[in-house]
Amino acid sequence: MSDTSSDTTKHLQLEIVPQRLLRPETAQALLNEILDLDGVVRLFVHGPRLPGTVPYGPAKGTPLVHDSRRLIEIEGKTVELMVSVGSIRLEVTDADVKEQVHEICEKILPFPFEFREGNFMLRKQTVSGYARFGPDQDPLLVGITDPKGKLKDQVCFIKDE
Repeated sequence: MSDTSSDTTKHLQLEIVPQRLLRPETAQALLNEILDLDGVVRLFVHGPRLPGTVPYGPAKGTPLVHDSRRLIEIEGKTVELMVSVGSIRLEVTDADVKEQVHEICEKILPFPFEFREGNFMLRKQTVSGYARFGPDQDPLLVGITDPKGKLKDQVCFIKDE
């Protein structure tokens, strides 16, 4: 996340989709290797949510213990993993960084994965995003946050550049 340029339309968007959900240790290793690269603009993990409490049923409200919901360390910051990592979407500055990310995936992931280039994050603010965040929303947050959710529960800034 080294380049905080406001014009994200020129960047390549990538998606890494492993054949399996990633264990927290694997996700931590992969994310740390990717974030060490210069040229990663923004990144987010996507997958099934791991709630902290049982959401419904007779045990509603009791703490839910799940092996994948734990604290991991990314770039020296402790982050609570709230999803089972099913895919990683990121934006990079150029094709050289794309190739480096692919090499990292081949090195760390011990099973097959899909590596795609395309449009996975919004590049312009939507009407609901405008209503929620206003006209001065950080361009790096466009397309990776839920306008109806709480920002502090969704976004963790790893590098404060």
